[in-house]
Amino acid sequence: MHIFDSVQKTKRKFTPMVEGKVSLYVCGPTVYDDAHLGHAKSALVFDLLVRVLEANGYSVIYARNITDIDDKIIKKAQEQNRTIKEITDFYTTAYHREMAFLGIKKPDIEPKATESLNAMFELIQKLIDNKHAYKTEDGDVYFDTASDSKYLTLSNRVQDEGDKFQRVESSSMKKNSADFALWKSVNDGGVSFNSPFGSGRPGWHIECSAMIEKHFVTVSSPYAIDIHGGGADLLFPHHENEAAQTRCATSHPLANYWMHNGFVNIDGEKMSKSLGNSFFLKDALKAYDGEVLRFYLLSTHYRSNFNFNEDDLLSSKKRLDRIYRLKKRLFGLANAYERTAFCEKLLDTLSDDLNISSALALIDEMISSANETLDTAGKHKELKKETLSNLTYIEKILGFGAKNPFEYFQFGLNEDAKAKIAELIIKRDEAKKAKDFALSDTIRDEILSFGVSLMDTPNGTFWERT
Repeated sequence: MHIFDSVQKTKRKFTPMVEGKVSLYVCGPTVYDDAHLGHAKSALVFDLLVRVLEANGYSVIYARNITDIDDKIIKKAQEQNRTIKEITDFYTTAYHREMAFLGIKKPDIEPKATESLNAMFELIQKLIDNKHAYKTEDGDVYFDTASDSKYLTLSNRVQDEGDKFQRVESSSMKKNSADFALWKSVNDGGVSFNSPFGSGRPGWHIECSAMIEKHFVTVSSPYAIDIHGGGADLLFPHHENEAAQTRCATSHPLANYWMHNGFVNIDGEKMSKSLGNSFFLKDALKAYDGEVLRFYLLSTHYRSNFNFNEDDLLSSKKRLDRIYRLKKRLFGLANAYERTAFCEKLLDTLSDDLNISSALALIDEMISSANETLDTAGKHKELKKETLSNLTYIEKILGFGAKNPFEYFQFGLNEDAKAKIAELIIKRDEAKKAKDFALSDTIRDEILSFGVSLMDTPNGTFWERT
């Protein structure tokens, strides 16, 4: 397997620290608002990575954190007259629900900042003891960037770059403008925590470093983890500062491989609330099936910026429809799975830095070939078994094609309409059994008035939207 290392800026053969085992940490959401398509893209990329690693025989321990201490959370709680926990619980639950709609597996570990304070205290104290951090008169603790000769080597920034510290807080107490807060003394009426450094709140960057040390590091680890991932916007300052903290507090670098996914744009603009064009995932899920969004958001290579527009989404859906139409041709057959030549080729392709474009081209080719052969070979059992194996493998490694093919084409009707159609199908079956074909035809016409088509199969009657 090969991974593009976004720090070394080259594709590297993947070799984990421990043979057969992979440690992966990805920066998760700050839970103060609904998830947007950028959150979905990042979560999907690393869900795919885990699936491909596991398909290659690795045992993966995957952690994705929840940031539940943040000034934006406190502001939202004050605006809505709710507690911090009410805000974070609400948006964490919503995030989990929406990720599930996309078919994203839960991480093995999901640490929260509020549950990791002692680990942060330990790491901050080590940095103070190692002379890489200092406490100011007003109670803040800062990382001393001048003490780290390797600072900025992760992001390859230049020290005098004009925008280099635009996201780093300003304080007259700092030794250097680049220094960043490890602990912030606060008197703003918001939430605060007792610590060895005084009452306050942790800085953003210290959270991930502390969580990684807490959940992954062993005495013999040459790196804290094998792979660290997140959005491209996190490379600087967040990942730069994480790496500096871990490097200076411990005897090991933070990660051996760094992976960053591209931005999500809407109509060509970087998605940003400041631009007023943020597209919440919950709104997209009202209009489109979760698998349709999964397929579309994964259809562009993870390192490329993704330009979201509905014309492309509808074109992408047609490719996914082809998988389900092939699956429908095989409906009713017992599930089959064997590792076919197609499966091996698909895995080899995805093992090349998650080469999704080539993977989808392989799938298109397989579908066309299977349909053509089924047209001529009819009920050839071995062919159908092989095709079912291919579809099962696509479902396993890419996470789409898992639904009942008829139910997939039902998306968009409300639950009341679906319940009414189900009731009418039962009545139609009863009329047919009683040989009341006139009533059966009348009921069929009523069902069709919902804008659906009916398919009578040996396994029962199914419907889909037309």
